[in-house]
Amino acid sequence: MTDDGTRISFRYLSEPDMIAAGVTDMAACVDAMEETLRLVDAGDYRMGGPEGNSHGSMVTFPAESEHAGMPLDGPHRRMMAMPAYLGGSFQTAGCKWYGSNLANRERGLPRSILMFTLSDKDSGAPLAFMSANLLSAYRTGAIPGVGARHLAREDARSVGIVAPGVMNRTSLEAFAAVRPGLDTLKIAGRSRAGIDSFVDWVREALPQFTSVTVVDGVEAAVRDADLVTIAPTTPSGSHNYVRIEREWIKPGALVSLPADIMIDERLLHEARHVADFRGLYAAWSEEVPHPAHEHIGLHGMYLLDRIREGSVGSERLENLPSIMSGDAPGRTSDDEIFLYSVGGMPVEDVAWGTVVYRNAVERGIGVELPLWDAPALV
Repeated sequence: MTDDGTRISFRYLSEPDMIAAGVTDMAACVDAMEETLRLVDAGDYRMGGPEGNSHGSMVTFPAESEHAGMPLDGPHRRMMAMPAYLGGSFQTAGCKWYGSNLANRERGLPRSILMFTLSDKDSGAPLAFMSANLLSAYRTGAIPGVGARHLAREDARSVGIVAPGVMNRTSLEAFAAVRPGLDTLKIAGRSRAGIDSFVDWVREALPQFTSVTVVDGVEAAVRDADLVTIAPTTPSGSHNYVRIEREWIKPGALVSLPADIMIDERLLHEARHVADFRGLYAAWSEEVPHPAHEHIGLHGMYLLDRIREGSVGSERLENLPSIMSGDAPGRTSDDEIFLYSVGGMPVEDVAWGTVVYRNAVERGIGVELPLWDAPALV
């Protein structure tokens, strides 16, 4: 925005511009996400909804329609707006907009196509309009990195990956950023081409992994791993979710769960369960029918359902920002198992979008576009 009377302009940042401005700097992104979670814990933020904790507003489509041209329901088919404000060093607002359709992949496109508008917190005037696929992917992967920084064993060496897609690519980058001693990787996936592409990327981008093995199935990826990340794309309904068993999980492991999951009864009672921000799951739980986990398959939703029915106490779903601030205990033994629910929040897009935008301004990256010299209507 240009403060020149009533004239307003904003900066357009394409995906190549975003890369040049540092959107793929994972170490910096993890630091930004840690600050974001601390601000959230302190209450210096707002998101949508009456309580300021909503993930956003989503448009879905019917299975059938009498209206020509209306999109029809399909796997991961939706459109969504995700607004937020974040204080602290950011002091900005923004909104991510995206359309999602699994059929995009048949056209060589990402499942979701995203854009982000960064705005002045007071006037609402646009500061930037930016490509947001990488923005979203890196802030999403950085949240598992914050979890690994505070919950994983410091001597962790091995990682097990289930579903080697975009989400687990950025999660692995974040793990490597906070635990540079990692050197062993196991990968389980469905598509051989996807697995091979992931392995090639690891060998080029993360040479610290000197042992990379492709394994058959979820159990083989999980067993003996110090860090695990599970992120398949599944339809709604717990019968579709990946299931993990207590006996598979190594003592002391951190299992990062940024996707739909089921666990056995032993894990419910024997592991520690931590949410990236518990308030987000509480808001979701109020927005969907119960049991909520059938509609939003994240691990935090499963815990809230169990708390609601009285299977476990409310204290069993812990809040990562509380652990970070010292208000709740972190790891208390080398053998503790942590299941970490990663849901993602619009404030994270605001945070990382602000950092990248400021980099772009400092480096002269992007195109300045006029909104108006003076508004036609006041």
